[in-house]
Amino acid sequence: MANLPLPQHFAIDQVSHVWRVPYQELAQTAQQWTQEHNITKANQDQQQVALLLIDVQNTFCQPDFELFVGGHSGRGAIEDNIRLCEFIYRQLGSLTQIIATLDTHQVRQIFHPLFWVNVAGEHPAPMTIISPAAVQAGDWLPTQPELVAYALYYVQQLESSGKYPLTIWPYHALLGGIGHALVPAVEAAIFFHSIARQTQPQIITKGDAPLTENYSAIAPEVTTDLRGQAIGRQNNELIECLLKVDKLLIAGQAQSHCVAWTVADLLTAIQKIDPSLAHKVYLLSDCTSPVVVPGVVDYTDVANTAFDQFAAAGVNIVKSTEIEL
Repeated sequence: MANLPLPQHFAIDQVSHVWRVPYQELAQTAQQWTQEHNITKANQDQQQVALLLIDVQNTFCQPDFELFVGGHSGRGAIEDNIRLCEFIYRQLGSLTQIIATLDTHQVRQIFHPLFWVNVAGEHPAPMTIISPAAVQAGDWLPTQPELVAYALYYVQQLESSGKYPLTIWPYHALLGGIGHALVPAVEAAIFFHSIARQTQPQIITKGDAPLTENYSAIAPEVTTDLRGQAIGRQNNELIECLLKVDKLLIAGQAQSHCVAWTVADLLTAIQKIDPSLAHKVYLLSDCTSPVVVPGVVDYTDVANTAFDQFAAAGVNIVKSTEIEL
């Protein structure tokens, strides 16, 4: 289907703000839009196209929130979401399904300050890196003594498997909080799509297991404890859902973390099933940004290296304005 115009209700200057989506009014507009542009139901699509949105939440995408992904421009996630909304509206008639993941946390989790304490009784500041050496030396230990052995095991597992070292993040994406919610402009675009195409968006929570990080939408960083007991699991249902479509488009935040690890896990699954399936995966490179904290950390090179590896495996790296559906 040809690109559609942008609907009048979409305002670029509202993408970086939090507001209530006017569902009923928007539904009426979407229904009129459907008639005006002869948009068909999603279940009539001959080519099944899914758009996977990784953690497009206020906590990562709004400047005043906890883990705003600013990228190098300082407006990374805002600019990404402007392009993302425009893409959804323009490609409305070609997108069969939209799947959105939500990073979902509570206060006491292994990557939040409350989990750890030093000999002075202080909790670690955000962006503190906790290494195996720091745990072995007692520089940082769990506030729950019974978890000391597990904590050492956990950071050792991250190191041995080539994962990012344990980073203490600011409290973020707390279940029930404003930061946990989708960016309103993106939520409005998803809702508009669901009304216009008469299809249900799929919302998936991840990251609620307290004893492991969960950057990927597919699997946590560590899946078992010292005794081999499960502390998290791979989402095989999601893998099946993503691989059954004809084209899978992926966008969201952050390029260096949740997007990269999701794609890496998906490619691991693809390699076991059929490596050629990688060719139906498309990464919208202009709708994602890396974590950059000026003067502290810059994951740009890591993100770019990951995307180069994905391309080498057969994944398509494209801009949202250039892909043909």
